[in-house]
Amino acid sequence: MKFGIFYEHQLPRPWSDNIELKLFQDALEQVELADRIGIDYAWEVEHHFLEEYSHSSSPEIFLAAASQRTKNIRLGHGIRQVITNYNHPARTAECIATLDLVSNGRVDFGTGESSAILELGGFGIPVSSKREQYLEATEQIANMLTMDPYPGFKGKYFEMPCRNIVPKPVQKPHPPIWVACSSRETIKLAAQLGIGALTFAFVDPEEARHWVDEYYNIIKSDECVPIGHAVNANICMVTSFSVHHDREVAIARGLEGFEFFGFALGSLYGFGEHKPGRTNLFEQFKSMRQKHLVDNPIDITLALTAEKGGIGTPQDMKTHLKKFEKVGVDQVTFIQQAGMNKHEHICESLELFASEVMPEFKEREAAREAAKEEELAPYIEAAMKRKQYMQPLTDVEIPIFPALGRSVVEGKADPNKQAQGQGSQ
Repeated sequence: MKFGIFYEHQLPRPWSDNIELKLFQDALEQVELADRIGIDYAWEVEHHFLEEYSHSSSPEIFLAAASQRTKNIRLGHGIRQVITNYNHPARTAECIATLDLVSNGRVDFGTGESSAILELGGFGIPVSSKREQYLEATEQIANMLTMDPYPGFKGKYFEMPCRNIVPKPVQKPHPPIWVACSSRETIKLAAQLGIGALTFAFVDPEEARHWVDEYYNIIKSDECVPIGHAVNANICMVTSFSVHHDREVAIARGLEGFEFFGFALGSLYGFGEHKPGRTNLFEQFKSMRQKHLVDNPIDITLALTAEKGGIGTPQDMKTHLKKFEKVGVDQVTFIQQAGMNKHEHICESLELFASEVMPEFKEREAAREAAKEEELAPYIEAAMKRKQYMQPLTDVEIPIFPALGRSVVEGKADPNKQAQGQGSQ
């Protein structure tokens, strides 16, 4: 398996001066460390207005900064919001290509639409059409990254004229495309589109077997019709993360933060309500957690001996990860920056993981990936033959657009609508 680290840039209240500065600088140091010790991926979300849960509204800037402090780690949008009201498709294509250039070809293009009313409502995106808008935008972004020129498009939710979107990415035909998945239905969609599944649902490894099997069965079937110009057959799952030789210390350092992650996610997406600038999620969480502990006393002896997912000793982590490996998960990504988790503890956990857990899995990775590539090659070839490609324009068909100054002199009111016939001059 491969391994990744994941950032929401969580920042529970109370907030003090320069606390966001420390949050971002600490995260950059963690990515730099992860690169140095051999972690494969750093994933960064894009969220808007989700106070405390995620202060990551411009992932392309953070990832660009990380690209200049690292050499090997892949830099993933986990995810970029691709619906037009969030980010115009042409701007997304430009940002992805530019990041791929400044990182020397290390970008993974995770896509998504969001299910948070605070985000959707903030940008005027109807819940009823968000999936349709997502599919329309994602397909056109892939076309923009590959076509020279992009022929133009008039769809249901956005349109633009013929333009050549530059720059173009290092990776051809474009960086690997993924989609955020929180349910088995979205996993199926990812496979149908021929893109990677970034699963942000916390499932038991045994349950993960069903998700993985379903995903790869669809990849191998006629249902897989790629939305991009290449197939990215990969499934990634997330887990908690806090590693220490003393299990009690690992739990003390990491469990509360992970529980806050789950509470904040549930509140903002499911059961809560939010007053901008005033709701205190962390206070709500602490009250809920205290009540739960009173009503459900913990057997401390059991708590300190039982495996807690990715929280525990190096051996606990090995046991946990082998379950994911056994069922065919391609990558496990760690929720290490959550709640009040401390920067120093995150770094200590990463270093311990790299020295005592990761090597065993890395030894098996090359052979696993080679066998997988050989097995999937004929199915991917068949899938690409099913794709309906956007037709490129011939040189004669490419329109000519007069400059604004020329249009004014020639008395043309709207040069954007005055493409001069067909063909080049």
